[in-house]
Amino acid sequence: SPVAGQGIMFGTSLVPQKVYRLNIDTPEEAQHNVSFGASDRWWEQTDLTKLLLSSNQLTDLSEDIRLLSGLITLDLHDNHLSNLPSALGELQELQQLRLSHNQLLSLPVEICTLKNLCSLTLQHNLLESLPEELGQLEKLTELDLSSNHLKGLPSSVGCLTSLQKVILCHNKLTSLPDNVKLLDCSNNQLTDVSASLSKMLKLEQLYLRHNMLCHLPQLPAPALKELYVGNNQIENLETEQLASLTALSLLELRDNKIKILPEQITFLTTLARLDLTNNDITILPPSLSLLPNLKVLLLEGNPLRGIRRDLLTVGDTLEIRTQEPKSAEGEHTALTLPSQAMVNVHNIKSLKVLAYSDKQAGSIPDELFDAAADQGVSTANFSKNQLTSIPPRLVEFHSSLSDINLGFNRLTYCSPDITKLLQLTHIDLRNNQLRDLPPEMKNLTKLRSIILNYNRFESFPEVLYQIFSLETILLGNNQVGEVDPCRLIKLVHLSTLDLSNNDLLNVPPKLGLCTSLRCLSLEGNPFRTPRTAIVAGGTDAILEYLRSRIPT
Repeated sequence: SPVAGQGIMFGTSLVPQKVYRLNIDTPEEAQHNVSFGASDRWWEQTDLTKLLLSSNQLTDLSEDIRLLSGLITLDLHDNHLSNLPSALGELQELQQLRLSHNQLLSLPVEICTLKNLCSLTLQHNLLESLPEELGQLEKLTELDLSSNHLKGLPSSVGCLTSLQKVILCHNKLTSLPDNVKLLDCSNNQLTDVSASLSKMLKLEQLYLRHNMLCHLPQLPAPALKELYVGNNQIENLETEQLASLTALSLLELRDNKIKILPEQITFLTTLARLDLTNNDITILPPSLSLLPNLKVLLLEGNPLRGIRRDLLTVGDTLEIRTQEPKSAEGEHTALTLPSQAMVNVHNIKSLKVLAYSDKQAGSIPDELFDAAADQGVSTANFSKNQLTSIPPRLVEFHSSLSDINLGFNRLTYCSPDITKLLQLTHIDLRNNQLRDLPPEMKNLTKLRSIILNYNRFESFPEVLYQIFSLETILLGNNQVGEVDPCRLIKLVHLSTLDLSNNDLLNVPPKLGLCTSLRCLSLEGNPFRTPRTAIVAGGTDAILEYLRSRIPT
């Protein structure tokens, strides 16, 4: 089809009339049409199926859009549209409609008659409500309504039985839809979701970050594998809520107000990753040691008693001795994270852990990699050795490896090979001799945390400014002299930043605009302001002070 797969740029606020008439122009007119080259044969052209009008300055779309009745894809994102023509409802072949980054205040009800529509993207508009008829889009599988002004959803959304992916973050919602596999409702004003989610039996991933929840959602969730409830106001974990999460492998509870982790955490027998960063937990229950599949436990930012602070981040050794119960051999049970695990087939095949730590070894045996071939290893722990380079055979697990711990080695150089591990979400490189990171690391688009404490960085690693998925950066005990707040602000998910014990001579006031930060550590630097009393007041006090120093 003409113009299929390419965009049309006008630089004007209106679509030229000849674009609407592409399917009906006479041959003479077609010769002058922008979409046909000299060698094109008009009579062999088929109806236009894809029209890409994104990133223009369009303020209006004509009712003549009905003349392009064969359209399958219509892309209007990144324009200045505040309303849409009702004639869109006549594009009955339409499957993809992209309307994000406009100024839409409402949707014409006629859009709800598009019986073949599969994907509707409306993020970053000004929508306050949606037509009740939305439930008629029976083939809709993807709906993105993020970053609007929605306070509620039409009840007919429950009729969208084909819906698999719904993104609703950054709205003002107080209730939710059901019948989806992935639901993202982060950055809303939800206080209770149990009633709305009671029918979500297909749900596998649920994102409820940055809301006003006071407890975990209690729901029958036989398929739920990942639950993200960070940055809420959860204080207690109730038995009933934990008991319903029978298939959970990932539970994120970071940045809440949890004081006690109940013994009933053992209900989560499939749990592999538990993030409790930045809570108020002082004691860990011995029952935590009974979770058979737990690979990663994050505890940074809790006032835990009897456990050193440097043991509270991903991948370190943490053992909790209990008196009861005992194993058949009479050994005390203990929580064993990867760095303590012995190299054995059980770790590799059942836990998907490749562990060779605390051996003071200069290299990792090939036999270990051979044993892990085709096993889908997700965690590699080679900490506390004498490694001077990243083991090159790690790239053999590029399709599955998500967590790597190379802390407490002698690395002076971070090989670009690590950037081939595109599934990485967590990297621990603490206590090495690194001075820089490879620029190719920007390709690690799933990376959420990186630990670089006790290295030799003299500047904030440039590439970290370009990894927009980062939530945690630990860079304490280096020699970092400055940080660029204007670039840090773009890391919109960053909630934990440790710059303690570095060489910061000043703290830029615009750092106070990094409002996503929940934990900012600046102690042990030679700056004069903010003063020690303000730094001791915690993150909120620091950020408030910095904002007050921004020139007006």
